[in-house]
Amino acid sequence: MNTYHAESARAGLEAAADAGLSWQEFAHAAADLLDRAIPFDSICFGISDPATNLLTGRVMVDIENDPVGEVQFVQYEYGPPDFNHFADLARHEVGVGILDDATQGNRLHSRRMRDYLPAFGVEHELRGVVRSGGRMWGVCTLYRERGRVGFSPAEAQFVHRIESTMALGFRRGLIAAGTGQQSRSPATAVVIFDANSEVLSASATAEERIAELGGDLWTRIPSPVAAVAAATLRIAAGATNYVPSVRLRSPTGEWLALHGTQIRDRDGLTGQIAVTIESAGPAKVIPLIVEAYGLTEREQEVVQRILLGDSTHQIAAALHLSPYTIQDHLKVIFEKVGVSSRRELSSRIYFAQYAGRLGRDVAPDGWFAE
Repeated sequence: MNTYHAESARAGLEAAADAGLSWQEFAHAAADLLDRAIPFDSICFGISDPATNLLTGRVMVDIENDPVGEVQFVQYEYGPPDFNHFADLARHEVGVGILDDATQGNRLHSRRMRDYLPAFGVEHELRGVVRSGGRMWGVCTLYRERGRVGFSPAEAQFVHRIESTMALGFRRGLIAAGTGQQSRSPATAVVIFDANSEVLSASATAEERIAELGGDLWTRIPSPVAAVAAATLRIAAGATNYVPSVRLRSPTGEWLALHGTQIRDRDGLTGQIAVTIESAGPAKVIPLIVEAYGLTEREQEVVQRILLGDSTHQIAAALHLSPYTIQDHLKVIFEKVGVSSRRELSSRIYFAQYAGRLGRDVAPDGWFAE
């Protein structure tokens, strides 16, 4: 790997992470920059909910078509054990894996390499997780086609070195997305899947919600819905390593919460599962927004007290700290969030999510009604 090109790519990634891009824009910029350091034929980025490690969206570059779709992709990722699952990599000190190394050169021992990736002409895979503060904000997968040389340990090490920069770009990109002006239905949407992840039925609002997420209810389930469904089915099969829920921002800028659950009838569990899609109120969203700014646990506690309207002395008493220490925390918080006062801080974290809705009544979920 050329050192000059690697350092150029790294500097470019740092600039892109500071550029105020959406996470999708950052992913496309990162693809162009990474190609300078690690030649690849195609690349895929994903963003995840750091609370559950489930993917909430994908950006694919130089992959013309996904011939099997999101449902099949997440079935390989959240289904039976395989080599270098993202959730497994996230538990390692170095969260990067080369499939050839993991399988000791027998890559066809991997289910996805045997049954999924051949449709893309892929022969070599390098995967990395994107973490910050021990939490997974996204993932990155590089592919090389048949006949190409495999990925090297030096290339894997470079992906590890840029992890914090990639995490910064994903975190900032998540909260940089614009707030939408489009109307929405306040009703919760429900989609019922069978044990093979096929849609059986849905509520009246489900088709609209699925379309908002870039999919089609009957032909193309979007990434976050597919991921939650796959995780729920995995639990139904006896695994308990996934929490079947995610928070995400839709393309229209609305915060949504998705949750999966098993379905029972009078005789017990049916093998079917339900995925609900609903507007996510502040209680679910604000912790994610605060964490996305890279605040420490103590700084998050200070922000929580500020949002409650506490004074410096009240915050100090509640957290058993001196007022001077609270002031020091505030300086760091203001710098990370890019504000200069408590009022701006509250606006940036809380009221910015209401942009375009001011002056309307507040709905039961805590958001302004349409």
